[in-house]
Parts: sequence; C-alpha cells; structure tokens
Amino acid sequence: MGDMTNSDFYSKNQRNESSHGGEFGCTMEELRSLMELRGTEAVVKIKETYGDTDTICRRLKTSPVEGLPGTAPDLEKRKQIFGQNFIPPKKPKTFLQLVWEALQDVTLIILEIAAIISLGLSFYHPPGENNEGCATAQAGAEDEGEAEAGWIEGAAILLSVICVVLVTAFNDWSKEKQFRGLQSRIEQEQKFTVVRAGQVVQIPVAEIVVGDIAQVKYGDLLPADGLFIQGNDLKIDESSLTGESDQVRKSVDKDPMLLSGTHVMEGSGRMVVTAVGVNSQTGIIFTLLGAGGEEEEKKDKKAADGAAGSNAADSANTSLVNGKMQDGNVDASQSKAKQQDGAAAMEMQPLKSAEGGDTDDKKKASMHKKEKSVLQGKLTKLAVQIGKAGLVMSAITVIILVLYFTVDTFVVNQKPWLPECTPVYVQYFVKFFIIGVTVLVVAVPEGLPLAVTISLAYSVKKMMKDNNLVRHLDACETMGNATAICSDKTGTLTTNRMTVVQVYVGDVHYKEVPDPSSINAKTMELLVSAIAINSAYTTKILPPEKEGALPKQVGNKTECGLLGFVLDLKQDYESVRSQMPEEKLYKVYTFNSVRKSMSTVIKLPDESFRMYSKGASEIVLKKCCKILNGAGEPRVFRPRDRDEMVKKVIEPMACDGLRTICVAYRDLPGSPEPDWDNENDILNDLTCICVVGIEDPVRPEVPEAIRKCQRAGITVRMVTGDNINTARAIAIKCGIIHPGEDFLCLEGKEFNRRIRNEKGEIEQERIDKIWPKLRVLARSSPTDKHTLVKGIIDSTHTEQRQVVAVTGDGTNDGPALKKADVGFAMGIAGTDVAKEASDIILTDDNFSSIVKAVMWGRNVYDSISKFLQFQLTVNVVAVIVAFTGACITQDSPLKAVQMLWVNLIMDTFASLALATEPPTESLLLRKPYGRNKPLISRTMMKNILGHAVYQLTLIFTLLFVGEKMFQIDSGRNAPLHSPPSEHYTIIFNTFVMMQLFNEINARKIHGERNVFDGIFRNPIFCTIVLGTFTIQIVIVQFGGKPFSCSPLQLDQWLWCIFIGLGELVWGQVIATIPTSRLKFLKEAGRLTQKEEIPEEELNEDVEEIDHAERELRRGQILWFRGLNRIQTQIEVVNTFKSGASFQGALRRQSSVTSQSQDVANLSSPSRVSLSNALSSPTSLPPAAAGQG
Repeated sequence: MGDMTNSDFYSKNQRNESSHGGEFGCTMEELRSLMELRGTEAVVKIKETYGDTDTICRRLKTSPVEGLPGTAPDLEKRKQIFGQNFIPPKKPKTFLQLVWEALQDVTLIILEIAAIISLGLSFYHPPGENNEGCATAQAGAEDEGEAEAGWIEGAAILLSVICVVLVTAFNDWSKEKQFRGLQSRIEQEQKFTVVRAGQVVQIPVAEIVVGDIAQVKYGDLLPADGLFIQGNDLKIDESSLTGESDQVRKSVDKDPMLLSGTHVMEGSGRMVVTAVGVNSQTGIIFTLLGAGGEEEEKKDKKAADGAAGSNAADSANTSLVNGKMQDGNVDASQSKAKQQDGAAAMEMQPLKSAEGGDTDDKKKASMHKKEKSVLQGKLTKLAVQIGKAGLVMSAITVIILVLYFTVDTFVVNQKPWLPECTPVYVQYFVKFFIIGVTVLVVAVPEGLPLAVTISLAYSVKKMMKDNNLVRHLDACETMGNATAICSDKTGTLTTNRMTVVQVYVGDVHYKEVPDPSSINAKTMELLVSAIAINSAYTTKILPPEKEGALPKQVGNKTECGLLGFVLDLKQDYESVRSQMPEEKLYKVYTFNSVRKSMSTVIKLPDESFRMYSKGASEIVLKKCCKILNGAGEPRVFRPRDRDEMVKKVIEPMACDGLRTICVAYRDLPGSPEPDWDNENDILNDLTCICVVGIEDPVRPEVPEAIRKCQRAGITVRMVTGDNINTARAIAIKCGIIHPGEDFLCLEGKEFNRRIRNEKGEIEQERIDKIWPKLRVLARSSPTDKHTLVKGIIDSTHTEQRQVVAVTGDGTNDGPALKKADVGFAMGIAGTDVAKEASDIILTDDNFSSIVKAVMWGRNVYDSISKFLQFQLTVNVVAVIVAFTGACITQDSPLKAVQMLWVNLIMDTFASLALATEPPTESLLLRKPYGRNKPLISRTMMKNILGHAVYQLTLIFTLLFVGEKMFQIDSGRNAPLHSPPSEHYTIIFNTFVMMQLFNEINARKIHGERNVFDGIFRNPIFCTIVLGTFTIQIVIVQFGGKPFSCSPLQLDQWLWCIFIGLGELVWGQVIATIPTSRLKFLKEAGRLTQKEEIPEEELNEDVEEIDHAERELRRGQILWFRGLNRIQTQIEVVNTFKSGASFQGALRRQSSVTSQSQDVANLSSPSRVSLSNALSSPTSLPPAAAGQG
C-alpha cells in the first residue's frame, strides 16, 4: 500500500465510497466538502443539512459519549469506506538515482573525463608514430609497458571512480533506510486519545477512523479533521494551514471545524472525526503536491530546505511541510527530503537566507537554523583551500612538463613542427594533462565527505542507544560545540513525580501529610471536591504495574500530586468525579502560561454556582479575601495576613525546594448569571482552602551530569515557571549554583525590567550585562525563554558566538526550541508541537542524556580531525612525490593507479576506521572548540608536516639511491616497454606501509603519547588496518601490470614494514617538540576571523598562543573590522537598490560578512600580511609576517 501513488490511493477510495455509500448516513464526499468550509458558513451548512453535530454522530453510527463500539469488522468497514488515516509516503530514491547523484561530484567528473581521454588515446595510434623526424623526447610521461597495456590506466581510473560512487550511493541509501526506520518509529510512538466503547484509550494515529470521538487537549497536534462536540476554552493555532498566527477560538455554535495538522494552544474538548488521511485538509494539499510528480519532488526539497519546519506558511507546500509533520508517514518523506541531500542541503542553506523579504516573525525564529553547522562551514572552507592548492600544483606540473618537452624538442634538438607529427605531440600533451589531473586528484581529499557522513550516521545510530533520537543530522555535531544549556526544571532535572509533602490548612502548617481526623469535615469535603473536579479528568492515579512499585501517575504531574494527596488523606476522588461527570462542568478556565491558574465552575443543586480554583500560591492568594479557619469557617484574609503567610508558610516551603499551590473556591449567585467572559471579576474574592507544598525530587544522576557539563566548559542555566525560592533550592541541589559564587537568580518580571529600555523595547546591551552571570530564571513565561536564548545567541559580548542548547516539553517552548542551535524535546512528557520544533528527542526525558549528546558531538568533530590529519599527510606526500617525480624524471614514481589505490580506497577505509572511534569520557575534560577554532590546529599541522618530512625523506632516498641499497636494477629512466621494476614497487610498498602505521598515529590529535590507547575498543579499526595490509600484499605480489608492481622478496618486505614502523617512533619524536616553538605553522579551516581571545583561554592554551601572535591578531582584527563596515554598507546599499526587505539584508549580513572575510583572507594574503606587518613589525620573524 505504501508504494501506491497518492492519486491511485485517492481514486481507489472514491470507488469504494460510491459502492458503499448507503451504509452510513453521509458519504465521504459530503464530509469532505463540509470540512472545506470555515466558521459561520460551516455552522449554517451543518444546520441546513444535518441539524446539529449529534445528528452527524448518529449518521456516522457513533455516540458522542461512548464513542465507537471498537469492533474489528466495524473499524475495517470504516477504513474501506472513508479511508485510512495515513498519507502514502513518496517513493524513496532508487539506488540508481543515488548513484547518479554521487556521479555529480566535480572531482569525479574530472577523473572520468581524464580516464576516457586516456582510454581513447590508448586505442588510437597516430600515423606519425614511427616517424623518425618526430620528437623522441625521453619516454615522455609514457609508463613502462604502457604501449601494450595502455588501456589499463584509464580502465583502472574508471574502476576506482565506480568504487567511490557505489560506496557513496550505498552510504546514502543505508542512511535513508535508517532514517525511514527511525521515522516510522517516531510515528508508532505517536498516539492519540479516543473514546471507544465508553473507555478512554490511546491508539496510534494511523488507527483513527471516521466516526471516532477524539479527546483533544492543550499541546496536541490534531491528527485528522473533525467537528467540535463539547469542550472548554479551546483555542487552536491554525497558522500551519492558513498562515494566520492569531489563535482561533472554537465553539459548537460559532466555529466547530477542527483541522488536521493544527495545534491546540489552550483548553480541551472532544471532536468527532469526519475526515482522515488523504481526505483531510492537509491530506488534500499533499495529494495536490503529489500530482506534480517530478516537479513536486523539487518543490518538496525546496520546502524542506526552506521551511525546515518553520511555522511560517507563505505557500501551500511550505505550510504543509510543517503543518502535518507527524501525520501518517508524511514525516518520513518530508524529513527524508531534508536529509537526502545531506551535505548539499546544508550547503544550500546560507543561500536560502539571502532571499530576503520574509518579514514573518515566525520565520525569523527558524532563520538562524539555515547557517551551516560549524563543522560544515569549516569543512567547506578547508575543501576550497585544499582545492585551490591542488589546482595550483597540478597547473604548475602540467606547465613544467609542457615547457620541458617543447624546449627540449624544439629548442635544444631544434626539430621542426611537422604536420604529420601533430597527433604524436597531442598525445604527449594529453599524457601531461593526465599527470596533472593525477596530482589534482591526489590533492583533493575525496574521503572527506564520506568521513563526515559515516561519522554522523554512526553517531546517530549509537545515540539512539543513549536515548537521543536525532531528527536533524547536523544537530549531533553542533551539540559538541555547545557552550550553554538552558534547561527546564520539571521532568528534566527532576523526576517529574510530584508528591505533596507539606500542607497549610485550618491555620496549621503541617510538615508532613496530616492525619485525616485532624482536618475539619467541611474543609475536607471542600478540599477533596476542589482537587477532584478542578483538574483534567484524564489525570488519574492507577495501581502500580509491578508489585512494590509506586502507583502509576497518568496525565498532568502536578494534578497527580494533588490527587495523590487526596488518596493519602484516605479519601476517594473517583466518587466525586462520577457524581459530577465532565459533561456537567459549567465552565472551565484552563491553565495557561498567562493565568498560571485553573478554575472550574459547577452548578449546585440550588441553581447557584461554585467555582474551584487552584494555581501558583502567590498568584491565587492575591485574589483571596477569606480563608478557612480550623473550624472550617471562612474568616477575613487581609493583605497583611497574606504577607505574613508568605513569610511564615510559603517562603519556608519554597526554600525546601517545594512548589507551592494554593487551592481556593468561590460561591457565585445563580441569578443574575455572572458574565463568565469577564475573567478579572470572576477570578476574584476567593476563599482559600489550603496551601500545599509539592516536592519533585531531583533525579539522582543529574548533579553528576551537571558537574560534567561545567567541567566541559558548558554553562547550565535553569529556566522554570516555578517560584524563585523553589528554583534556587533545586538549582543548589543540582549543582547549577554553588553558595558563595557570583551569580544571578532572577524572576521573569525582574529580568524583563532589566533588559528593556524606557520604551519597553529589548536592548541587546542590557541582555549582555545579565546573561553571563544568570543561572536561574524563575516564574518565566515562554517569551522570556525565547528572549534569553535569542539574547545569548545574538550576543557579541564573548569572543566566540555562543552555541545554545535548549530543552523543552510544552507547546509554549516551541519558539525557544526553534531558535536554539540544538533543541531537545522530551520524548515522554513532550507535546507534539515541542517535538516538531526540536532537533533531538530525549526518549527518557533525562538531563544526563544531554551530556551523552555532547560527548558524541565532540567525538564527531574529533573523528573528522583525525581523518583530516591522516588524509592530508597522504596528500602532501603524494602531491610532492608526483610533482617532483614528474619534473625531474618525467615520470611519477607513484603511478596513477597506485595513487588511486592509496587515495580513494585506503582513504575510504581510513575514514570508516577513524570515524567510528567510540567516544571517551576524556572528551568532556576540555572546553568547546567554538566557531573560530580552526579545524586543523597547530598540533595537527605539526603532525602532518612532521610525518610528511619523514615520508618524503625516505621516499626520495629510495628513489635516488634505493637500487644501490637493495642491489637491484634502477627503475629510473627505464626503457619504454620494460616490465614493472622492483625498485618502484619497493617505493610504492614503503609508501603504503608508512600510511598504514601513520593511521595508528592519527588516532590522537591533541599530542597524546599513547596512540594505542583504547584501540581494541574499536574492532572496526583493527579489522580495517589488517584488511588493508592483506590487500596490499595481494596487490604487490599479484598486481602485475595494472598496478605496475613486481613481486618482492621476503627481506624487501621486512624492510618496507620496518620503515613503516619507523612512523610510530617518529610520531613520538614529533610529540616531544613543543608546538609553541613552531610559530610559523598556520592553522587551516577556520570560520570567522574575530580573533580576540577571552582571558581564561589565554591561561589555558599557553602552548598554543604567544604575544607575537596576539599582536599579529590584533592587527588582523582592526583590518577585518574596517572591512566589515565597508561590506555592511555596500550590502545595505545593494539591498535598497534591489528593493529586497531591509531585514533580509541585516539577517544576511552576519553570514555574508563571515564568508567574505574568509574570501578576503584567502584571496589576498598580501593585504592581510601587510596589516600584520604594520601591527607588529618588531615582534615577528620575517617568515611569519609573510605567512599572513
């Protein structure tokens, strides 16, 4: 069924429906057209056609109270007639499509062209070949024996290209398959509450059928279309379908239409499902999208890249991509489109933000997500640098060869250019071109994209085991750079198992739950009713699942705590609820972040009303004017009594880390009926029943996890809706704050007062004064959380841009999760909206899983650095050998095929071996790298060049005096068709052996001595090293002509291995040289150029940085600031010219300036070095000044 295209699926349903029309009182077509109406139109249509919603329920053979009977045949019939609630996913890309995509790689295209030219020429024998008059320059770049085996080289190049393409395609394919699996897992986990046969059950979203009675509540993402039957204060955010950000209030008589893919922002209620799957509103739009076939694919990609889950809906497809994330399998196809282009999509993202013109606020939130991830940026930058260097080298090689040939032929030997010789000369030039391409191919690290993909895919797979479900691949690596975590308190730092431990009732403050007999009967009755009725009826306490376990809490945890309190008082809340079922509740003011309280109104038998209220104690007590005394009678409660109560009861409770909740009630007259919409009047003049202190114990593993974060240079901040004293007490228990430190704990109000100017606008400078010391933000609203996150990210207060991770579980955390660099949603307690806005879902809701994510993120970064260190050593050596060899002996000692073996195959395996190193705890002992730290540090550069020196020395020794050492024939200047020489085979073999042992050295990049540390924890690594070694033996002994190898004796093999082993010894020698002495080494792959260094870093990395360098950097900074200003001005002018929105320009400015700085730095070393030289003429050796 999954493979069916949308239109087939749709037409099949049409047919079914027409044949079965009579079974139910309304057809699918009627219901579909009904759901397309909005607001009053819909109400009128329902009245005219059906009478009311109850009639529709009867026609659909369902009961508004009992729901469907839930029998299998009935459900099956409904699925047949009205369709299933899932949208068939788009077909995944076939393996061939992935192969075609892998072939688009530029280096591979160059190689293919070179190979084809080489093949063509090997079969083409020009007429002038035997003409004595033509050039007889030394065997040009003719390989020995090339004449009869001329095609081998071209074929081998093609073969290696095929290998790389297949590996890449297979990698993409498995990544996609894994992603789909992951996606379907998310879908199976997504359940929805429906009523069947009078029982409230949770079923997977795909099982919902037309006629189901679904219970909707705050935070849900609606899985199907339906009509509102009954509920309280239901407000829906329909922006994903309509683009209107205002919340729409739903009611039976004004607007009963509930649409799939929209979010419930407030309230609760019931709906009867009227359309599912492809017939729901979102499904219809998806079907339209699917109709376009190929172009739809492009659109979908655009939508996925452009919207990447932003809530802004400027076009149908964008809105859809967000709106219906979780509905059916859409998520799979959608996120897949996001994933598919992996790197490509990431590289396209910065361009997206350049479209300007999106002034939509919501879009802003997702805007910064379009930045390349740190690693991606640095890699792109590095690849460009290496590519340029490689191009220059290969161009020089070709030019030298061509000049040497022409000078030698036409000047020294003074031969005329004969027309019949032209083809011969062309053949020579093509040979030179191929050598040039070989140099280029060797210079470009093909293994790099592979290493990144493998490393990320491997980490994501492993992170699943550590309870991190990664939704966006790059989030995993960004997490390694995190410098700040803003965490929720409830459920993340604490166990989210609320228990009432103290209570103030009847003028007495009990330090533990009191004996029921000590509480007045009237008070007790009010207390039980207030708690049982004024809480969601979906919240229950069930008997424990296992013997001896704690009772199971279902629903809102705070309410569970209160219900538990009722049970501890030996009372029964179920009986109260059965007397006053949910349908009889007169009016409900649901809890939201503005009210901070919940109230329920019931009608008493004498027609008067009673309202029960509960909420944050300081808020509810302000509205109380009476309080029940010991005899259960209300007495006056004046403001000064309240202040005393706050001091004597609430603050002590809060300082014990308890959350205080006040329970109150108010009696209202029956006639005249109060104006329920005037909330301020109604929620006033309350009578306080009691104040309870609820404890939510800190998770046992959290303090240790937070200590690890702090040691790793990550600041943990707690953002909570709780009272400031409670928050402070919990923060001390967790170790977020330590007594005696200089830190801030603020309440939301105070925070807002400090960051806003007189006009009430938020100022970045004011935020910068607060956030570095802020550790706890209490009584905060969702907007405060978003403001804080945005403020930290946009801050230029520190030298590194802060990378912020945020945890959240509520619908209101959506904006903050989206704004953060990495958003963590809670898998258990989280609402659908939060999960959709997040990058990683914590399947166990536990803070210590975040620490695991940091570890994996840092591990990815290190794995890539390890691979680079290995890869670049190979590249540097191979390029220099090929280059000098070609220029001196007209013939590269390492043949094209051998180069490709080393370059493509070994590197592919090396990327696998180094990218799958498991993370160790030691990763958490260092500070985050940050955005400006170059990918290749000084230490790595030292290793790369150090090993290159060793390898080059030995290879050139072997090349020029090897034949004397081994008493064999020299391979240099061998006659044209001689078989492969032992001499050159030894050089090739030694080269490979040195790479193999250097692979072990590459396991450590911070200058550690023990390179074997933990090597057996990585079986993949050991297997690959041994495997490569075996294949090398086969190539040398049996490779023959294609690999230009001749078999070697045992003693020659031992020498090769011995020279290779020397790498390990040499590695120890290099580790002894202090990096700080090697001032002339440059780093590479740096992102931005803001190089001021915070004080603490200076003390730490003394070996990395010294004064001369700081001077030099200061010069650079001034230079770049000037440059930046000019760029910004040009940018602004251009933007006005092109008429794009100014905001777009400003938003772009940050990414553009950082990119153009890089370009400036790359393309004009002269300017930069000039500024360096000016800034510190004295303290610089000339070498460094020239390095710029």
